[in-house]
Amino acid sequence: MNALPVSEPRRDAVPPVLAVEGLTTRFETRGGSVTPVDGVSLRLARGEILGLVGESGSGKSLTGYSIMGLVDAPGRITAGSVRLHGRELLGLPAEEMRRIRGNRIAMIFQDPMMTLNPVLRIDTQMIEAVLAHQNLSRAQARALCRDALARVGIAAPEERLSSYPHQFSGGMRQRVAIAIALLNQPDLIICDEPTTALDVTIQSQILFEMQKLCAETGAALIWITHDLSVIAGLADSVSMMYAGRIVESGSVRQVLEQARHPYSHALVASAPSRNPRGQPLRQIPGMTPSLIHLPAGCAFRERCDRASAACLNPPDLRRVDGRWLRCHHPVPDTPGEPA
Repeated sequence: MNALPVSEPRRDAVPPVLAVEGLTTRFETRGGSVTPVDGVSLRLARGEILGLVGESGSGKSLTGYSIMGLVDAPGRITAGSVRLHGRELLGLPAEEMRRIRGNRIAMIFQDPMMTLNPVLRIDTQMIEAVLAHQNLSRAQARALCRDALARVGIAAPEERLSSYPHQFSGGMRQRVAIAIALLNQPDLIICDEPTTALDVTIQSQILFEMQKLCAETGAALIWITHDLSVIAGLADSVSMMYAGRIVESGSVRQVLEQARHPYSHALVASAPSRNPRGQPLRQIPGMTPSLIHLPAGCAFRERCDRASAACLNPPDLRRVDGRWLRCHHPVPDTPGEPA
């Protein structure tokens, strides 16, 4: 049985904001059954930032959608538990989840235009998000929206409330989307690569704002990305995903400075900043396997230089040196250590 990864930086006994255990999401397709989220377990404390990292198609975004209850047919959650402050979310009636979604749990998408309606003014959209969950007058809701825009660094927020989305730059639209997510002071925010399309300067500003807001409000944050440099400067803990499963989980320092799973190790080593000058860039051989035709045992074994016959058996998630690993042959943490 797989144990539940607990983030290392948080050692207090306070109940977690979010506890996900054994979450499994399956799609029945013409080509066969696909399980892009396979037994995922996560735990976040108040104010904690978790980086969910992996190649495209590893199941990161769908994990976020599953937590939010946004999986549409032919997909369905087939197993697991998602608890927010101890309350089970899986199986709740649709109307009850609608009250939680956007209120206690918020999601920020990669493209802000997935959040913003292009034909409605910003104030209309923001006020609607407030009144859907709070018993306030429109004047009170507008003041709350104005303050939210100011908090994410938008100048002249009263004036910008009357603007339309197309009158904002991409970075400004993303700030509006973040402000909307924070309007109801959620306990959990899920960010699905919200800064990928932004320039480095704007990205840095938004990352700073998110860190500050989590520290001030105590909201827990899941940051979904494939950019390790973002995670290094933003997150407290990190979980590496491959083929729908978490293969390594621990503190940012543990995983990024001394990755133990062969996939995590290869992914970190492939970063250009870690490559010797004048040498070819390191890369992970092969391709991510099809989720319909996953290899037997460890899904990474056909790309792994440490694979053996033991890897034909699925590895369990186990505690190794203060982190969680799903591997039969972890990378040694010091030179010369036996595998």
